[in-house]
Amino acid sequence: MRTHVADHPLVAHKLTALRDERTDSPTFRRLVDELVTLLAYEATRDVRTVPARITTPVAPTTGVRLAAPKPLVVPILRAGLGMLDGMVRLLPTAEVGFLGMIRDESTLKASTYATRLPEDLSGRQCYVLDPMLATGGTLVAALTFLLDRGADDITAICLLAAPEGLAVLDQAFGSSSVPVSVVTAGLDEGLNELGYIVPGLGDAGDRLYGVV
Repeated sequence: MRTHVADHPLVAHKLTALRDERTDSPTFRRLVDELVTLLAYEATRDVRTVPARITTPVAPTTGVRLAAPKPLVVPILRAGLGMLDGMVRLLPTAEVGFLGMIRDESTLKASTYATRLPEDLSGRQCYVLDPMLATGGTLVAALTFLLDRGADDITAICLLAAPEGLAVLDQAFGSSSVPVSVVTAGLDEGLNELGYIVPGLGDAGDRLYGVV
């Protein structure tokens, strides 16, 4: 499993503002949107392409286009929705699926409550959007769901990650024949007794949309 922590001053700047408890929801949403676009640039470095013959105003040349089947972007509801616009801004031709997952706060285990995905993901590159990689349970369940449907290349894009979550993912997918990657803006110290990332940024869903 490959892990990439984005090392860029703009990423660090926006992440600092996200962490600040004084940042209100509208500003938080805008910062997430901007930050995800920066992370998407790193995450799509290995997106599949095919040669494309075109003619410029000056001369014929060969460039590239995204290969078929189209990449699939999968936000994990609800907080992953706040990352979707930033991702499709960079990858507008991608298709979008949805995966609803909820974590039991007592057991910290994730369960699936809604899906809107193709039944067959054979040959698909998938980009999973989940703001926080904490215990790793939600992402393991989500990635396993996609692998069971035939996905053959998966990248998870997270605003923050904890070492414990990365270790769980590596244990689950480290020896997988399917490439699995994590791209994140920051790797934090660890988890507290409630399973929250420290120092983290709080509950991403609540900060994006309010407490409901």
